[in-house]
Amino acid sequence: MGEYKEALMTDVDARPQQASGQDTGEYAYQRGFGNEFVSEAVAGALPAGRNSPQRAPLGLFAEQLSGTAFTQPRAVNRRTWVYRIMPSAAHPRFARIGNGTLRATPFDEIEPDPNRLRWNALPVPDAETDFIDGLYTMAGNGDLRTRNGIAVHVYAANRSMTDRYFVDSDGELLFVPERGAITLRTELGPLAVAPGEIAVVPRGIRFAVELPDGDKAGDGGLARGYLCENFGAAFTLPERGPIGANGLANERDFLAPSAAYQDRAGTVQVVQKFGGNLWAADYDHSPLDVVGWHGNYAPYKYDTASFMVIGTISFDHPDPSIFTVLTSPSELPGLANADFVIFPPRWLVGEDTFRPPWYHRNIMSEFMGLVRGVYDAKAEGFEPGGASLHNTFASHGPDAETYQRASTAELRPQKIDDTLAFMFESRWMLVPTRQAMEAAHRQRDYDAVWAGLTRSFRG
Repeated sequence: MGEYKEALMTDVDARPQQASGQDTGEYAYQRGFGNEFVSEAVAGALPAGRNSPQRAPLGLFAEQLSGTAFTQPRAVNRRTWVYRIMPSAAHPRFARIGNGTLRATPFDEIEPDPNRLRWNALPVPDAETDFIDGLYTMAGNGDLRTRNGIAVHVYAANRSMTDRYFVDSDGELLFVPERGAITLRTELGPLAVAPGEIAVVPRGIRFAVELPDGDKAGDGGLARGYLCENFGAAFTLPERGPIGANGLANERDFLAPSAAYQDRAGTVQVVQKFGGNLWAADYDHSPLDVVGWHGNYAPYKYDTASFMVIGTISFDHPDPSIFTVLTSPSELPGLANADFVIFPPRWLVGEDTFRPPWYHRNIMSEFMGLVRGVYDAKAEGFEPGGASLHNTFASHGPDAETYQRASTAELRPQKIDDTLAFMFESRWMLVPTRQAMEAAHRQRDYDAVWAGLTRSFRG
């Protein structure tokens, strides 16, 4: 990837952070969610008292990256000033390349299907495959051209992106690694992200995905996980309402990168997702050449182990909205374009309560994945790396084995441990892609998990 020069360890939290029990490495992170961050990899890279001086320091170019319209209210306005070796405008034309197994709106390859759907994990690639080539679209909704809806992808890669970079102009990307750590080398600095952590790269920010544990040509490293491409309003923290001022995900547990840069010459490829398709251009320099930056439009990561779970201490259990980490709000208060919800380790103590998730029909659509362990509503068949889709008003809930066990169990305090399931939830139906419906790893007998339910009515 060329020489990569890290940030100065000043004015930031420079202590190495822990990622689900693993050392994330030597990177320095800045704490907070939506903060006005300031970071430079070389002292004096940032101008004092202004954003765009006649001559930027150190012979750099000043450039603003706007994540919202200029006139949006200050509370939601997102922009970052970067000071880079070459302006991002210095590149040739982009040309269309093949999309591979990536799909985009409109999701109309097949007619919407009301059935409950489930898949095994995406198979590990045999050929050398980087993150871009390993993208596989499962489902989606909305319209990326009018900036609403989401796409749900999975990825499987066995090599780092070498001399190759990616930028998504259609939506921000929420990474949920399931197998193998990744390093997201972004314009604003690196993020080391392990299973159990998540990361968000805002739209328009260039990055490369590296496999720090090796690649196919080395020691057989593999990265696999889930990706929510959010076309709508940027993810933010949900309101807590009656919960009050504390709990759920706390701002101070989110980590943003510190400035680092590549100063290199030579041909590299930049792949851009634009209008649902992939385009590529050959640059004569690395696009990760930002020496200093300040602003609030930046990538970030979060360790789900920091999530403060809220639950019942009497009977029943609240709606699963209490597990929301991030939300993409819509124009209607309380109705999300997308929610990111997790089901982490937690205690169950409800008295006279059926403790697994109850049987349910939901106007929202639910795409679920599993990072590790077992999901407490499904005894068998839902494996890490797998996925299920319960679309709007699809009847779902515990399988027969889970119901039988939970409805007869002695109700002692119970710890659900060593598990992490999650859900991408959306206000609109999620339409699967044709490739997902026809895939060999789709479980065509999924409905059978409820076949063992029997009548016990004693009227």
